[in-house]
Amino acid sequence: MTENGGTQLSAKDFASDQEVRWCPGCGDYAILAAVQKFMPELGLPRERIVFISGIGCAARFPYYMQTYGMHSIHGRAPAIATGLALSRPDLSVWVVTGDGDALSIGGNHLIHALRRNVNVKILLFNNQIYGLTKGQYSPTSPLGTVNKTTPMGSLDWPFNPVALALGAEATFVARSIDTDRAHLTEVLRRAAKHPGTAFVEIYQNCNVYNDGAFDTVREQKENRIQLEHGKPIRFGAEDERGVRLLPDASAEIVDVAEVGEDALLVHDEQAPTPSLASALARLSHTPHGPTPLGVFRDVERPVYDRLMDEQLARAREDQGEGDLAGLLAAGDTWTIG
Repeated sequence: MTENGGTQLSAKDFASDQEVRWCPGCGDYAILAAVQKFMPELGLPRERIVFISGIGCAARFPYYMQTYGMHSIHGRAPAIATGLALSRPDLSVWVVTGDGDALSIGGNHLIHALRRNVNVKILLFNNQIYGLTKGQYSPTSPLGTVNKTTPMGSLDWPFNPVALALGAEATFVARSIDTDRAHLTEVLRRAAKHPGTAFVEIYQNCNVYNDGAFDTVREQKENRIQLEHGKPIRFGAEDERGVRLLPDASAEIVDVAEVGEDALLVHDEQAPTPSLASALARLSHTPHGPTPLGVFRDVERPVYDRLMDEQLARAREDQGEGDLAGLLAAGDTWTIG
């Protein structure tokens, strides 16, 4: 919690001198405050923390963090973060992206970072809309969304970011919400400790172009299915509802009084395969009813940068130090001019 062995850092130490410029009431403000408050827990000097973003409203994030950072290319933040994490394993590398940035032009970069298990933490702000470019439908907009680009309603079936991450074999997958700072902070804490790629979807309200998209979950706590490892999944005002697994491996919501607690699914975030987590992810494709929040999956797998270092070490043992000049001059060469 100290910088270079000096004074203890606080949230203010992670706030830059740049004016924060999002629309008044935007959920990004709450997420920024939560991240700045959490950063001292890393116990790292600010020069060893990096935030990388793509393009979109969320992409302003690096300007407001008093750390190193880069406002990079649309959809390519995971690729740039991968290069940095591999070359500088001493850094804590964070990607901030939106549903449009990450799941449209950046879709391939996201899934490959997840499957490789690169040591980066990816925060995906999901507001189900393109906000920066003034309200077009995004890859997570619900079917039938009516706006400027789809005046008769979107025909596209939306992505489920958590299900997508689980399908890419991500080793850490979680979901939180912008207005619940305590829950979001705990999820960030878990993500930071995870060796490898950590993927966190954050429901984030765009009060200008998609206001109230998550009100069912934000304002009605009885619709939050809080996932706790090793515990039967129950929720509701008095924990009167629960989740059970069906024979086809899908999950359904039930009344505990009708089925009994023994019938409920016990959450196992450490299950070796993502099957149970995937069933939970599909309980609410869009958050208009009971929606799981928390850590869906947290498993260990070799981290990409460590595998690469081991491979390079073996190569040096077998072949010695490489000769770049000799390699470039090997084989057929031509002299021009």
